[in-house]
Amino acid sequence: MDALLIGLLGCLLGEMGDKGQWLALALARRFERRGAVIAGLAAAAAANAALGAMTGAFLAPMLGSDARLLFLALALLFLAGGMVWPVKPPDPLDNWRIGPFLTTMLGLFILGFGDGTQFLVLGIAVRTADPILAATGGAIGMFAAWLPVVLLRERFFKALPLRAIRLGGATLILLAAMGAAISALHLA
Repeated sequence: MDALLIGLLGCLLGEMGDKGQWLALALARRFERRGAVIAGLAAAAAANAALGAMTGAFLAPMLGSDARLLFLALALLFLAGGMVWPVKPPDPLDNWRIGPFLTTMLGLFILGFGDGTQFLVLGIAVRTADPILAATGGAIGMFAAWLPVVLLRERFFKALPLRAIRLGGATLILLAAMGAAISALHLA
């Protein structure tokens, strides 16, 4: 259950105000078929989380207990670092002519490839040896961050202090990373 909750909350926080939300907004503006865009969001979130979890399941048996915990600490650190960095809106994919579902799914999958949230799912899967719950939590967290942008559009960005959320979330995630690293290295 830890894998599900950590994945959900970590990915939700990690995606707040990030490039994925900005791309979801651009695609929601461009396409009238909101259902196809939402289905593309769900597919991209599931694919990104599944890829991270499968990689974690592959790596987990090769590492000892402390190394797995240190790997999770590194994933948390990577996510926190990405949250502090200023976010530039990505290319809105205006020249992609493959329809709302495929544009959304492929655009968000490619954008999220190697992103902090995907690496977090990988780290959770390595640490907990429960890739299904890690992927489920991560996918739900990503989707929960992207969906309100499609439904509310610009109002979402105006209603929330995203910079404060990102900095506060980065601080919490950094503290969790430090705690995991201290525990893995037996410093406390």
